[in-house]
Amino acid sequence: MLSFYVHIPYCVRRCGYCDFNTYTPSELQDGATLEIVSGDYIDAVLKELEAAPKDVVPTIFFGGGTPSLLPPKDLGRVITAIKARNGVTDDCEITLEANPDSVTQEKLNELFAVGFNRISFGMQSSNADVLKVLDRTHNPENVRKAVDMARSAGFQSVSVDLIYGAPGESLSDWAATVKEALSLNIDHISAYALIVEEGTKLAAQIKRGEYTMPDDDLMADMYLLVDQQCLQKGLKWYELSNWSKPGHQCRHNIAYWKSNNWWGLGPGAHSHIDQKRFWNVKHPNAYKEKVFAGISPIKDSEILSDEEKKSEYIMLAIRMPEGVKKAALSVAQFERSMEYIKSGHVIERESALALTPKGRLIADRITHEMLR
Repeated sequence: MLSFYVHIPYCVRRCGYCDFNTYTPSELQDGATLEIVSGDYIDAVLKELEAAPKDVVPTIFFGGGTPSLLPPKDLGRVITAIKARNGVTDDCEITLEANPDSVTQEKLNELFAVGFNRISFGMQSSNADVLKVLDRTHNPENVRKAVDMARSAGFQSVSVDLIYGAPGESLSDWAATVKEALSLNIDHISAYALIVEEGTKLAAQIKRGEYTMPDDDLMADMYLLVDQQCLQKGLKWYELSNWSKPGHQCRHNIAYWKSNNWWGLGPGAHSHIDQKRFWNVKHPNAYKEKVFAGISPIKDSEILSDEEKKSEYIMLAIRMPEGVKKAALSVAQFERSMEYIKSGHVIERESALALTPKGRLIADRITHEMLR
């Protein structure tokens, strides 16, 4: 099995907290529209596809950037090519990330017609002030319309992405966002703590003292709130930052967390095949130049040692309810975990160690202790 990630590196504008590999079309070509950029970009992606293994495909994920900005017919060319070349499973999950402001009923109908069956809307918050701090472009009222239109188009799975811990956001602000999200006709929520990345507009604003980040206690309260509210609405956590109704987990992301094989198409995209990891050149123009010249766009690669694979397994498995198999831990690693079992952060099962809700709050610390 081989999953595909397709990177669409275009946005109308860059959000203040974003350090993703994304660009506005005009940054790449003078006065270029998305339609002009889209055609030859997809041509490049299809050319890169020729280098990938021909294993059957269980999941395809279009991320970015804002993939929903591109014409559905162009995105559909990639799906059609993967189906023709590799073949897909009967229940292949094909996801599109979307900005709520970038879709119409007609566009969603077309996206569903070309093969998408799952969509994830970047909601982030229902609070206009929080969205302003995050520099988000969408109108919060458009999220409900977008979700309803996606259902009307036929999408079987609909998700929203949330971000908590923005400067100035209170627990009651966050509670209102979670309540609004759970009132939508969705079956999946991703909720991520805001991480301020160096070099972003938001990092500069914080450095200048314009904004102050919330403290760790408030962040913990925000996490526990979304976890409890999701559970009450029938959405269970299946990874630290993800909750879903039964049967609606994002299988593509699970492929990452279980270190399955995937191929990333597009500039800056990462791939993982067996014990080899490799990644493409970042800039779209450099990517297209190489691909059209018949040169591999891969910038660099690494072979993971057995020890690195084992460490990665522990790091990823601890994030999921099944936890880490005891057999994967050395005696020293297991012994270091004992203090967290005694303190109620880790639960010991017959063959695995898993995080309790309290343990999830300090997952990184527990992982570090296990691996040191």
